[in-house]
Amino acid sequence: MIYLDNNSTTPCDPRVVEAMLPYFYEKPGNAASRSHPFGWVAEEAVDYAREQVARLIQADPKEIIFTSGATESDNLAIKGVYEMYRRKGNHIITVKTEHKAVLDTCDHLEKQGAEITYLPVGYDGRVDPEVLEAAIRPTTILVAVMWANNETGVLQPMKEIGEICARHGVLFFSDATQAVGKIPVHPRDIGVHIMSFTAHKMYGPKGVGALYVSRKNPRVKVTAQMDGGGHERSMRSGTLNVPGIVGFGKAAELALAEMDQDAERLSQLRDHLERELTALEETVVNGNRDYRMPHVTNISFKHVEGEGLMMTFNQNVAVSSGSACTSASLEPSYVLVSMGLGDDLAHSSLRLSLGRFTTREEIDEAIRLIGNGVNHMRELSPIWEMYKEGVDLSSVEWSEH
Repeated sequence: MIYLDNNSTTPCDPRVVEAMLPYFYEKPGNAASRSHPFGWVAEEAVDYAREQVARLIQADPKEIIFTSGATESDNLAIKGVYEMYRRKGNHIITVKTEHKAVLDTCDHLEKQGAEITYLPVGYDGRVDPEVLEAAIRPTTILVAVMWANNETGVLQPMKEIGEICARHGVLFFSDATQAVGKIPVHPRDIGVHIMSFTAHKMYGPKGVGALYVSRKNPRVKVTAQMDGGGHERSMRSGTLNVPGIVGFGKAAELALAEMDQDAERLSQLRDHLERELTALEETVVNGNRDYRMPHVTNISFKHVEGEGLMMTFNQNVAVSSGSACTSASLEPSYVLVSMGLGDDLAHSSLRLSLGRFTTREEIDEAIRLIGNGVNHMRELSPIWEMYKEGVDLSSVEWSEH
């Protein structure tokens, strides 16, 4: 089984697991128990992990708030800013291709009286900074733009957006889940004031994430979304997941040491994968190819249905398709549709995301299996046959029956 779905989650690095193990049994303390050595040991482990995570993004350890994952971090950031800065304004700017954790949170706030502007993206998946600047109002309190897209790997023009936010005195939040640990991500240099990320996208455990909250220039405050014992500077109450946080810290340390060589190796493998697959007829890479993550590609195979294509090889290769299973139907990816792809191309796309443990042999085998699958699906497809005969498919009137 070849695993090419690392944007969904990454395998836990064995070195991370090794670091975590003692904290399940030998060192079982609660980091908030200050009255005995078990608690002190746990607190010390959490403090060290906080330093490791902060070092990865060049932040102050006090700017790291531990959460249960990126979805909680997104909610805490957006709802927390909205509640804290509501008197200043109620307008939030975001992008149509954001992760659902951001879009659904904005949708929730809209029902509470927030005004949300959803910016479009170009065919390459990037937002136009000028369009963003034009959307800023006197009531704008937050701009929310993801660092790297989860479906295409496309990187947004973060530096320019940071400068725009600074000029207008608006807070800048980024969901950097897909970027942290894989490329250098330094929020303070870019002008990002609040940033979410998670351990399980960078070879750490599931169920633990973080929110970076700037403490100076500007000092940002967010209203807690979970109340309790005042943990995590009273921004996020709840007993800390000590083994998970230790694993997060170790994953951050490894990422800092190894991300450059990982990125170089994976970009070469990804480029090889793209070259071979785009040699197939009517095959296109979606999104900007200059500004993107090194380990991910999103490819559409014209006149081939993505879910059907996956059925030809999904016992052997794990990837994700450009269709999302909803309760009643297969919807094309909203990210690809927002980029201007027609339903046919959006439906025919695969996202292939490589990782630290992906080998050249696995990539070569994946190329063979996917290529065979595409050819097989097209042989069975009357639409492909019509296309090959020169029929203009856009002019065909399709019957309901």
